[in-house]
Amino acid sequence: MNIGFRRIALVTAVASLGLSLAACGSAKQSTGSGGASGTAAGAVKIGLLLPETKTTRYEQFDKPLIEAKIKSLVPDAQIDYYNANQDATQQQTQVDTALTKGDKVLILDAVDSKAIQSSVQKAHDAGVKVIAYDRLAQGPVDAYVSFDNRAVGRLQGEALVAAVGNKAGSGQIIMINGSPTDPNAAEFKAGAHSAIDGKLQVGKEYDTPQWDPNTANQEAAAAITAIGGPNVVGVYSANDGMAAGIATALKAANLSVPLTGQDAQLDAVQRILIGTQTMSIYKPYKPEADAAGAMAVAFAQGKSLEPSQAPTTSTNGSGATVPSLLIAPTVLTKDNIKSTVVADGLYTVAQICTPDYASACAAAGLQ
Repeated sequence: MNIGFRRIALVTAVASLGLSLAACGSAKQSTGSGGASGTAAGAVKIGLLLPETKTTRYEQFDKPLIEAKIKSLVPDAQIDYYNANQDATQQQTQVDTALTKGDKVLILDAVDSKAIQSSVQKAHDAGVKVIAYDRLAQGPVDAYVSFDNRAVGRLQGEALVAAVGNKAGSGQIIMINGSPTDPNAAEFKAGAHSAIDGKLQVGKEYDTPQWDPNTANQEAAAAITAIGGPNVVGVYSANDGMAAGIATALKAANLSVPLTGQDAQLDAVQRILIGTQTMSIYKPYKPEADAAGAMAVAFAQGKSLEPSQAPTTSTNGSGATVPSLLIAPTVLTKDNIKSTVVADGLYTVAQICTPDYASACAAAGLQ
């Protein structure tokens, strides 16, 4: 089965926006060269609330890219940054703090899309715009930017079906999905099942709280024991963090079977090179971050979004229709590492091709 690697023009258009890196930090305020003007009446004041640190993308990419986009548009913008460390209650408190500080717009990646609804409503009642970032929160959200999450799951499922191939009838797969509190996880799961059902037999399936890699490791080990190692023909993992734990469980059981992932984490790229992970989903963070930053600045300046900024709509769990930008994902395999994550500057060849992976990199044409 052929798996498309093309990226739609929308991604290219958004990705062409400028990038200047900003310093990483946690739960702090960032001000530009304007100094005191960052707190003046009418100033651009934005709260950035990210969910956790177990997944490397948030601190390493999303935060600096969003801040850089905002600063490129308004150099003296005030950005109040928070990371909830996977604690939904802490994130609710952080929203309260952002509102108290007078932030005019919140860029919110919810830990728990349902639990955050009351905070979104509180922001709305205070006249503060809320942009749901990467995950669609419940409540009166003003805009949403993410990837086509059902397509992500479908591409993962198609890749697993193709990798299992003619072994499909000789065993079962394990499905390890994401957190039940993350609406994206449900979309990934539905998309994966749309590709897998009727083609592969699911022996064990789990919804993994907090996307925890250690829990995923335990789930995989238990499933291997229950199904029997020789009967396992593949594993669906909803993201790369969990795939790391699953790969450890597979190694302990002396199994080498197809394994999916998502997020194109550096360790996942390396596993793909040596064959302990089959694929990942590359979701270029820059177009997503740039879009969120530009939306936030527009809202903070009292402007409406341009049609190109939110060309479609999504319905969240509380029934609100939200103007949305959904970016197409890309399948990452050994064959296109150079033309995707390397070409886009996500990682350098030196970062990927450490001594342990040098021979695999040479075989893949990366050195």
